[in-house]
Amino acid sequence: MADDETQTPPDITPTAEAEPTTIAAAKRASRARKTGAAKPRAATSAAAKSKRRGLTAEEKQQKIDQIEAQVSGGATLKDAVKTAGISDQTYYQWKKALMQPAVQDLTGTAASDDEEWAEFVALEEENRRLRKLLSEKLRTENAELRRRLGLK
Repeated sequence: MADDETQTPPDITPTAEAEPTTIAAAKRASRARKTGAAKPRAATSAAAKSKRRGLTAEEKQQKIDQIEAQVSGGATLKDAVKTAGISDQTYYQWKKALMQPAVQDLTGTAASDDEEWAEFVALEEENRRLRKLLSEKLRTENAELRRRLGLK
């Protein structure tokens, strides 16, 4: 039985010498067509993918507006985001990214940068002062506890 399975089918008979060369030539031509046809597809799909990666800012804004309209209409945020075809996290990231330029425009002057730096320096100084007060307080409490326990 095992010998029957490994035998060649009866309709393929290698009787003539011209037949194997034409089969081999046909296989080579078939391979050439397959590889030739596969390369343009890969090139066109790769070009289409690299052409544009994501949505433009306007498209993102449209999706955010669509989601907010659905939420204001009574839909849950999860359902609205699902109908827009994006994830919750993507929605929040897009919303945050679109809100940041508006905030930066309001405080984008050189004078505000100087004011921010001065405020930062003042906060750092206050932070040092508070750390010093806290360390003094902790030292005195520690000394008081040691005195009560008779360790010093």
